[in-house]
Amino acid sequence: MAGADWPGSLAAALARGSRSRSITAENPAGAAGAGGTASSMLGEGRKGAPCVTLPPGVETELAAIDGAGTITHLWMTVTDHTGALGFVLRDLVLRAYWDDQDVPAVEVPLGDFFCNGAGQRSLLTSALVVVAPTAGMNAYFEMPFATAARITIENQHPVAVEGLFYQIDYRQEPAGQDDPLRFHAQWRRENPTTPGHDYTIVEGIEGAGAYIGTFLSITQLERYWWGEGEMKFFIDADRELPTICGTGTEDYFGGAWAFQDRLSAEVEPQVLTFSAPYVGYPTYTTRDSSRQAVYATAMMPLHGIYRWHVPDPILFHQGLRVTLQQIGQKGADLFERSDDVSSVAYWYQDSPGGGSYRLPPRATREPR
Repeated sequence: MAGADWPGSLAAALARGSRSRSITAENPAGAAGAGGTASSMLGEGRKGAPCVTLPPGVETELAAIDGAGTITHLWMTVTDHTGALGFVLRDLVLRAYWDDQDVPAVEVPLGDFFCNGAGQRSLLTSALVVVAPTAGMNAYFEMPFATAARITIENQHPVAVEGLFYQIDYRQEPAGQDDPLRFHAQWRRENPTTPGHDYTIVEGIEGAGAYIGTFLSITQLERYWWGEGEMKFFIDADRELPTICGTGTEDYFGGAWAFQDRLSAEVEPQVLTFSAPYVGYPTYTTRDSSRQAVYATAMMPLHGIYRWHVPDPILFHQGLRVTLQQIGQKGADLFERSDDVSSVAYWYQDSPGGGSYRLPPRATREPR
């Protein structure tokens, strides 16, 4: 992540011989002097191959970079709907492999990686992820690597997905990579959660590193307020009790009092969404926009919220586990509740592999 020394870091990058490169469908190798070479009806180099088609059942390689470097920006856009049943943003799986590892360090449904959960589009503007009109998905996580990097997308949708546009910006580091940390992202889901049991956002992280973000998607299965659960960070030797424990779900994500515009018994409160640099609640909807049926129907409330630990990373030296209580409130009483919860954890650690946890199959990822 770029820090407060950003202008100085530019001079340092120039001094060590770093070089800017970019991979697109027209320049898949990111070669110098080879951008925009494909031909169109307008002639050579005139927008001849701006996108790729993703065949069903195929893991398509978007980038294969040799040597040391740092990915600095991902931009992608793709349709969220085809004529087939299924949710494109959940059916496309983004993976990243660092330093010739066989196990991906990033393995997340494409939409969820960009904080668009449950196959649903949402606009958001934050420091690390921006989803702009219409469906321009940007990520600004720095992703260093020492010997190699691979970025792929697997299409688990029933049919081909046409028109994936993408750009992967990175720095070549001819002098080598001196950053020992590798970027990781992991998706999980419990559908439904078990009352009285905390939802696991991530576990099994071993070694040293920094936790830098959470995206949470909740499809509400019960009435009443859903966000009294506390976020827990079990750092290093923590076992039964965490070192860091918050005061409530919306509190962890930067909000308060159920994201409402007022506290009033006389006037019905309204839920307010927002999007800010480090925290946001960009998604609140009860409308089905999936186009999976010919009838317009309401759906269970869907919530999407994010937090980036840019100024306040959660540092660990031996390991980390992160959980979230599933607690609601009706009247003045708290109660253990059950919802359809999924999440993405984002972190850096001093090894490039993703551990033993793997993304569950498509059928178990299907949004409600």
